[in-house]
Amino acid sequence: MEIATVRGERRAPGGRHANARLRRQGLVPAVIYGHAQETETVALSLHDLLIALERMQHVIEYKGESDQQPRQYLIKAVQYDHLQKQPVHVDLMRVDQNERVHVKVPLELRGEPKGTHEGGVLVHVITDLEVECLLVRIPGRITVNVGHLVLGQSLHVSEIELPPDVRAVSAPDEIIAVVRARRGVHVSELEEAAEEGAEQAVKEPEIIGRTAKEDEPDGAGA
Repeated sequence: MEIATVRGERRAPGGRHANARLRRQGLVPAVIYGHAQETETVALSLHDLLIALERMQHVIEYKGESDQQPRQYLIKAVQYDHLQKQPVHVDLMRVDQNERVHVKVPLELRGEPKGTHEGGVLVHVITDLEVECLLVRIPGRITVNVGHLVLGQSLHVSEIELPPDVRAVSAPDEIIAVVRARRGVHVSELEEAAEEGAEQAVKEPEIIGRTAKEDEPDGAGA
């Protein structure tokens, strides 16, 4: 598991104005808590944090100006601005390497569902799956194959294959993806169209090479 180093510095607890000053300096206010220890207030490098978040990393190594060795923390929560672009506050949690944690992991859908060739469209219902695993076993993403889905079929949490020692926390019957009929087209209509096509296929085929006599109206040539 790749772990990014995020630089930072200690900060005194402050209000909205103090936090705004930090952000203007390229820093993001953060708190460190957990393991029955006192909560620490720090400021993280926005540049380093953005790199970690873009790589969808769950664990970072934080190194303060006075720290000789970096320490690892779990990114428990990130608050963003009103445009949902810039992080404005981060919660970091102390964890042990052998501790099992609950995290949300991105789901990546692979394949083209069969149902899309039947007039359907793939709907990605859940984009992140909550799992429980060791800190050192957190997957970067979970790949899910949807190529077998037909029109009207859903894929549930219980059906996906997870990495070793990773357990889904989300409900087993929760829907991850479904192939639905396109807007304005009902599944029944698609089924009727398919049945009509099948009926046409079994009708008597058109006779090729009919003679002119067969095409003449009754009484012609008399």
